[in-house]
Amino acid sequence: MENISKTPYSISYPEILAVASADNSRVELIERFDCIGGAMWAGSHYKKSPLVESVRIIGNTQRFLLKTGCVDLALQGSYFPAGISDVLVTDSEVAVTYLGMGGGGVGASVCRASAGGVLRSTEDPCGGGKVAGSTIWLPKMERVIIGVDDTDTPEAGATWTLAHNISKAVENKNSRYLSHTITQLFPVPYRTKNCVAIACEFATTEPEKLISDFEKLVREYTLSDKTGLCAFRGFDPKPLLNYGRLVKNGEVTLNDFEFVRKHLDVRIEGRGIIGAAAAIPFATKYKEALSL
Repeated sequence: MENISKTPYSISYPEILAVASADNSRVELIERFDCIGGAMWAGSHYKKSPLVESVRIIGNTQRFLLKTGCVDLALQGSYFPAGISDVLVTDSEVAVTYLGMGGGGVGASVCRASAGGVLRSTEDPCGGGKVAGSTIWLPKMERVIIGVDDTDTPEAGATWTLAHNISKAVENKNSRYLSHTITQLFPVPYRTKNCVAIACEFATTEPEKLISDFEKLVREYTLSDKTGLCAFRGFDPKPLLNYGRLVKNGEVTLNDFEFVRKHLDVRIEGRGIIGAAAAIPFATKYKEALSL
């Protein structure tokens, strides 16, 4: 039986990450949780904070879309017992301040301050009926979404498995693997079978190294001479969404791809580049990604 005597009233988050927009006005705070009950409780209440634009669960992460700024929280037991009161972005760091009452104060203080990924923190004494909080400083990270298609052949392979395994292989402390999305595309006659492309999402402080490492492994393990690989660097891949929907709804050509090339870092330009680029805007949008 595990000995919990040192931390009976604390649950550390395995990891907290922060991805910032180019103008530092918005942050996606990504909390990888261990206790789903605590995460769901936090999401329900934190979304009442004026700085929180939205909250969503992706796999074992909860994502808070935040505005930068500082606000007073009118905390009230049961109704609004915890929230996020301050978000600050500098050249290299993101600082987030949490505040909570009672058990919510435990989550807002020691549970976040002791999380993986935190550079440093300040925290209040917590527990019982106290109001407590913490400020945590996180590395300022950039979102990279890598699109890949056509690594398999009718005889062997599966792009979705290769993309996932490569994503795990290139992950390190500076590049964190966040999500894997399979996007259904229009079933063109020359597809392998199911006509899907893959988007793998990362938070990173080393985007160029990440993309190059991913490219190297795709080149090593692809079975096809039609492989396409490209990457989007930025907070929101919305500029690619219309193109992605076009590829989902009918057959397109490389001429159509030229309209979105400027948004992408193109690394391998076989015929699969059409699908690789189309998968990117659907990263974590699973319902639309899988629709045909």
